[in-house]
Amino acid sequence: MIKRTIVADTLAASVGPHGHASAETAWPWQGGRWLNTPHAAEIRNGIFEVTTDKGSDFWRETYYGFTRDNGHFFGMPAPSRFTAQLKIRAQYEELYDQAGIMVRIDESHWVKAGIELSDGRAMLSSVLTDGQSDWATSPYSDDPKDFWMRATVDNGILRLQVSADGKTWPLVRLAPFPKAESYLVGPMCCTPEREGLKVQFSDWQLSAPLGKALHDLT
Repeated sequence: MIKRTIVADTLAASVGPHGHASAETAWPWQGGRWLNTPHAAEIRNGIFEVTTDKGSDFWRETYYGFTRDNGHFFGMPAPSRFTAQLKIRAQYEELYDQAGIMVRIDESHWVKAGIELSDGRAMLSSVLTDGQSDWATSPYSDDPKDFWMRATVDNGILRLQVSADGKTWPLVRLAPFPKAESYLVGPMCCTPEREGLKVQFSDWQLSAPLGKALHDLT
């Protein structure tokens, strides 16, 4: 089992560079911390609005040979077993523009999943990193500008699901994932080739693992 570590100089305690949002407006995002605070981020009526910085990304070694860990991630503390989900809205314009959900133990053990612009279209994308990163993509047939992601971690298994309406949740990925005493999970966005992707995150939920059958899509 891996013990999660938090590096104090990379996890800023504020919602944005100018300090905490108020307790009233920050709910339900209270308790989260930034990894790589963007220059522009604020919470309005429970909606988390983030604008990406230039060259932000999460990747580790595979194919390209480089490691990048400067993407934007707002990590909410989660126990060893959980389900988390959120809604993501964004307009993707440039190669590798991406937004979605991230589950993280440390810089070498994490997953990110959501929509990523690749080869001229919005793709359903997931990167699982266990020492090194992999990358899986598939065309997304619903509206990529407005969708939900769900991540469940339970007993060393990761289950990723996507939804177009918040009601039906097809499987994106089922994979082994390192066991840990606790995790960080929350919204993630990056723009490796530019800056200025505006993303809205909302409908955040964190609970015990749902425990549904694999083909139960509710």
